[in-house]
Amino acid sequence: MTREALLLGLSLSAFEIDKGFAELIRGAYGAMPGFRLYEGDFVKTWRAAFETDGRPSLAFGNLPYNAAGAIIAALIEGGVRPPRMVFTVQKEAAQRMCAAPSTKNYSAFSVLCQSAYAVRSVFDLSPGSFWPQPRVSSSVVTMEARPDAVAHSGDKAFTGFTRACFSSRRKTLRNNLKAAGRPEPLIAAACEAAGVSPDARAETLTPELFSELYDAFGRLA
Repeated sequence: MTREALLLGLSLSAFEIDKGFAELIRGAYGAMPGFRLYEGDFVKTWRAAFETDGRPSLAFGNLPYNAAGAIIAALIEGGVRPPRMVFTVQKEAAQRMCAAPSTKNYSAFSVLCQSAYAVRSVFDLSPGSFWPQPRVSSSVVTMEARPDAVAHSGDKAFTGFTRACFSSRRKTLRNNLKAAGRPEPLIAAACEAAGVSPDARAETLTPELFSELYDAFGRLA
C-alpha cells in the first residue's frame, strides 16, 4: 500500500512501531518524494505527524488487531477526522464497528465510530491472504465522515458516558449509571427529558439518543 500510494504521487505519512520493519520501509521508500516515516506507537506519535503534515484527507492501513480500537479512537477523539478512512481489522472488530442497535455486537465502540462516520464492512479476508497467517479472519472497513455527525461525537467525556451505559450489557441504564455514580433521581429526570426509559438497555439506543441523554444529564446536573 505504501508503494502504490507513493507511485500515485501522494504525500504519505507512514507509521511503524517495529524497528526492523521501520528500517526496511525507510530503505525502500525513504528517498521517494512525499514520504515521511514516524517510528513508534501510533497513539503516541500521530500528534507530531498532524502538527507537521496537517490534516490528512485519507487514513488507511492494515491495523494491528490488538491496537485497532485505540488507533481509531485516537483519530476520532483527537480531532483529526480524515474525511475517509479504510482499514483492515479483525472481523470481530469490524462487526462491532458496523453493528446496528439491538444486536449482540452493538457496543460503546459502535457508538464512537457511528456517531462520526458512516461505517461499512466491504469484504472479508481469509487468514491465507496474509503472511504470516493470523489465526483469525479479517475485514476491510470503510469509514466516511458524516456531514451530520452526532453532537458530542469524539468528545472523550461522551465516550466515557456511553461506556458507563454499556458497562454491564444485561443491566438497565438505571443500574449501570447508578454504578457509575449518577444519583437515581437525576437518572430518572434525564431519561424522561431525553424520552428514554431508564429500564432500557444501552444496546437499544442509537448514537443520536445517547447524545440526547448525555445532553439531558448536562442540563440537569
